[in-house]
Amino acid sequence: MFGRIKSTMSSLAQNWRMTQKVYRALPLEIGGILIVTAFVIAVPLGVWLNWFTGIIVAIPVALLAATYWFSRRAMRAAYSQIDGQPGAAAAVIQSLRGGNWQVTPAVAVNKNQDMISRVVGRPGVILVSEGPASRVVPMLANERKRTARWLPEVPIYEIQVGDGDEQVSLMKLQKSLTKLPRNLRGGEITEMRRRLDALGNAASSMPIPKGPMPTSARSVRRQRGA
Repeated sequence: MFGRIKSTMSSLAQNWRMTQKVYRALPLEIGGILIVTAFVIAVPLGVWLNWFTGIIVAIPVALLAATYWFSRRAMRAAYSQIDGQPGAAAAVIQSLRGGNWQVTPAVAVNKNQDMISRVVGRPGVILVSEGPASRVVPMLANERKRTARWLPEVPIYEIQVGDGDEQVSLMKLQKSLTKLPRNLRGGEITEMRRRLDALGNAASSMPIPKGPMPTSARSVRRQRGA
């Protein structure tokens, strides 16, 4: 039990340091949220009921609000640390929980390190690009044709990660994936993966960004309650 608590506290401390590098005013933000939330909850309850009840209710609510704010800041800081690095999109998808996503990074790479990663899941095949649209659109078209030759009956989607028009930011990549329709069942996904194994990837040694990955608010709350 002690080891688990120590590990949890170490993880929280690491997330705090990483987040504060991006948001210098983080301690002031968290302290302000704690004080304001506690005041807003405690005063009305103290006036209408009693101060003991107001304080007892205000403390956990204030801690919850501060934890939620910290989790959002930590998630944004984690994304900012890997944004722009080759393979960042693949790293984010590999960190997702649920959805049964299988990621093959860098199935196509050019000299500028723009790349296409292939994601397999219930929607079908999703080709995720990283780089300017002017360079990745032809790469996506070629990879779509190559994939369709092996899986002519499977839906193929394209998501461009970047800052251009009709591209999605790294932070919105998860949302874009989860919005796709669920077209396949478990057995169909397994068969699709087996057939795609023959395609491999263009750069199996392409590095994937390391370090803290984006963390959901729920997982931060789990760490706090461990």
